[in-house]
Amino acid sequence: MALSNFVAAVIAVFRRRPGDLLPLYLLGVAIPAIVRVVPFLAIGIAYLFLSRSGRLEAIRTHLVELDPPPSPDADPEAFDAWASGLEPIFDQLVTLPLAVLAVVTIIASVLLFVVLSAVVAAGQLAACYGRLRDERGLIAGIDGVRRYWLRFLGLFLLEGLCWVAVLGAIGIGATLFGGIVSLATGSAALALPVVLLGVFVAFVVLLVVRALFAFAPVAVVVDDAGVFGSLRSAAGFIRAQPVEAAFYYVIAIGMLVGLSTLTGLFSLVDVVTVGSLVSALVAMPALDLLKSAVYCGYRDRLNPPEPRTRSLRDGVRAGLRRGWREMVSFVRARPGTHAFVLGLGLLGFWMGWAAAGPYVGTFDASIAARLEGIFPPTMAANLFGNNWFVALTTAYAGVALAVPAIVSLLFNGVFLGIMARLEVDPLELAAFVVPHGVLEIPAILIAGALGVSVGVTAWRTWRGRASRTAFADALERAFWVLIGIGILLAIAAVIEGFVSPFYYRLFL
Repeated sequence: MALSNFVAAVIAVFRRRPGDLLPLYLLGVAIPAIVRVVPFLAIGIAYLFLSRSGRLEAIRTHLVELDPPPSPDADPEAFDAWASGLEPIFDQLVTLPLAVLAVVTIIASVLLFVVLSAVVAAGQLAACYGRLRDERGLIAGIDGVRRYWLRFLGLFLLEGLCWVAVLGAIGIGATLFGGIVSLATGSAALALPVVLLGVFVAFVVLLVVRALFAFAPVAVVVDDAGVFGSLRSAAGFIRAQPVEAAFYYVIAIGMLVGLSTLTGLFSLVDVVTVGSLVSALVAMPALDLLKSAVYCGYRDRLNPPEPRTRSLRDGVRAGLRRGWREMVSFVRARPGTHAFVLGLGLLGFWMGWAAAGPYVGTFDASIAARLEGIFPPTMAANLFGNNWFVALTTAYAGVALAVPAIVSLLFNGVFLGIMARLEVDPLELAAFVVPHGVLEIPAILIAGALGVSVGVTAWRTWRGRASRTAFADALERAFWVLIGIGILLAIAAVIEGFVSPFYYRLFL
């Protein structure tokens, strides 16, 4: 099969019904939002412990007695003296129960991240395989999660063990052999070539390991193979189709280099979320589709959907219109859910406002200081990227029974409440927030409501009260609603970057 056929299959899947694939990749970027529920829960437990033991009151007393921190650049000695005043606070925090809690939190977070990564990866590749056979991707992905997640977890752990074994064996070997050479010759410099050779050998071996494990998950899905069976199938594919395998490797390396370059260039102007968005919406699904396509070609199972006849420009316009309609329809259909998330946001704001009360005058926040030296185009792009990324992760993290979406709403509310209470000029802060806030705040609340809605559907599906088709519909609908939310956030970001920082100063 010609290599161009694989590329055409990838493009056809992207162009025809992207909402039937991309939600699973947005679930991938939402994994950290799900995992962070664990440390947030630990913080709550730590807060209760400190409050019950009287340590929290002692910490508050020390913080209130502290003077505002001096500038470390202007007067380093004064800053060091101020920092030494924090020692009594750290003494209150360094306790055995809190240390145990921290260790348990780290272990639980890592384990949860690994398991969720395996679960989502199984769904992603199963969805790719389904779309390349012109089936509904989200249905195939949901089935793939239930069928393959444990095998994907086994592959992840096995690859990790291979990396540890290779690095450990070569590292120990190079160290021992280098030491023998140094002792025999009396020159440590002669051991350097041995070390460099060990680094090169490790690089080559790990490259082979990664090349093999790249196709093993596809073999799990396409061949319904086990962990070790998938490795044998992947090795057989590479031997039988070296050109197709090499084609994927070259495209993957080129895309990852390009993505790293793009991310680096945007980071130079403080736009930091572009890489994550491009990775989730373009790079990762394209690479998974490509390696699934070449493996399906090897197994003679490639039957992608027919390509779109309309232009890309018309497709984008139609997608934006659909996103706006879906967002409006979602808001109208669920007033109770939106009232609930509004209440959560207000509760979080009140909690932050109350918590910051004792520290007013000790710690200050200034919107004018934060706006110094801004460059409107960069600010607008960064705000849109950050806010839409938050909306995406809040909505799709809600798949974990809505808990992460609720936590995100409370956390954002607490943060805003603290910043508002500590603001030195509340009127100036309000003047800055109002023009863009009338769009940005509702957009974030809609994303929170979307996360709660997805979580309710996930719960109903888990309990057997809703079908997998209903769950797939909820995930796809969430994708289009988030397109509409993105439109709101783009307008808000332009206003916040070009209007909000400047207009009210004319009246001062």
